[in-house]
Amino acid sequence: MPVQIIVGAQWGDEGKGKIVDHLSEKVDIVARYQGGANAGHTVVVPTKGPGGMTTKEYVLHLIPSGIFHRHVKCVIGNGVVLDPAALMTEIGQLHQLGIPMKGRLLISHNAHLIMPYHKLLDTIREQGDQKIGTTGRGIGPAYIDKYMRTGIRVVDLLDRDILSTKLKRNIGEKNEILSKLYHSKELDVDEIIHEYQEFDKKIDEYVTDTSLYLYDALRKKKEILAEGAQGALLDVDHGTYPFVTSSSPTSGGACTGLGIPPTAISSVIGVVKAYSTRVGNGPFPTELNNEIGERLRKTGGEYGATTGRPRRCGWLDLVSLRYSLRINGIEKIAITKLDVLDDFDEISVCTGYRVNKKKIDNFPTDLRTLELIEPEYRVFKGWKTPTSGVRSYSKLPARARAYIESFASLLGTRVWMVSVGARRDQTLIVR
Repeated sequence: MPVQIIVGAQWGDEGKGKIVDHLSEKVDIVARYQGGANAGHTVVVPTKGPGGMTTKEYVLHLIPSGIFHRHVKCVIGNGVVLDPAALMTEIGQLHQLGIPMKGRLLISHNAHLIMPYHKLLDTIREQGDQKIGTTGRGIGPAYIDKYMRTGIRVVDLLDRDILSTKLKRNIGEKNEILSKLYHSKELDVDEIIHEYQEFDKKIDEYVTDTSLYLYDALRKKKEILAEGAQGALLDVDHGTYPFVTSSSPTSGGACTGLGIPPTAISSVIGVVKAYSTRVGNGPFPTELNNEIGERLRKTGGEYGATTGRPRRCGWLDLVSLRYSLRINGIEKIAITKLDVLDDFDEISVCTGYRVNKKKIDNFPTDLRTLELIEPEYRVFKGWKTPTSGVRSYSKLPARARAYIESFASLLGTRVWMVSVGARRDQTLIVR
């Protein structure tokens, strides 16, 4: 049963959007299984302009990256928390581009909705002295309500009485928190009911039982690509808790977030940036708070696709990657942004950790140990040659191939693809 899962193997921002766009040429369905509009998947698409063919960059937050391939159906699964404003903005932008949506976009009736009070609570909490470094998009508070069994789902929009009852209960509680703790103005129930029922009218044609749709597709042997957001090291169970996201970006999250069985999974592909980055707070063993880190940031354009925040940058970390490969069942990796390293004289790779001078082989997920880590590095000679114009893996500089093949060997995995730029034609398949 042919379901491939694309997983970010680091702290997110690995370039999953490009990989999904590349694979979408040969699949029937792309399905997003968790997260919300806190994710930003960037796709660079060939565009016809007055001077001939050019490229344009698009950032998607909710709609799967396969939408630019017109034969592909795109599913937003039940594991996603849906922001109506962000969704309608994306749909509008795609309509302006002439991208057909009718019959191609399917939204789970069981997806939970982000409400105005979720965004407000998220923003206020991030102003405190114990910031996680969230995007402030209301994702965490929406998942809190989901697991408190007080969340509002897309299906609730169909019945004004149900919606009103749930909202009055929720807003009563939230208004008490907002007014007493944060001295914020109270929210208006009727105003929100009207706003969300208007939203329901606009998305009604897209809403369906997506789990049933995917089940039927599997029976018909359709090719399905499951797209995660963020990265494995931000997983709420397996990441650097509490500095994590509020869902499960790991491969296991695809089953619960889409309503598909584990037996449907045929392969898991990990996306790995050629160096490491992290957005928000939390431990980052190979972070470079120096000129090299700043150089990686500027050369790689390492600024958040959703918030524009500068990303923290550092060298590739094989200890955390081995952990990610293990918990996700990653069989092969796609390496992105190799070209960012083109001008470095030397490139370091973290091959091990020491804590209190004692070597540890596995990635620890408790904060106390992570804060004590001293990385051990292996240094590679840089290739000092532009790679963005290379169109075949065998044509990469010998030192670039040595870098890739050495760390792949240390990871015990195989490299399937190498990206040397954002465009579709800057994709090298490793035979």
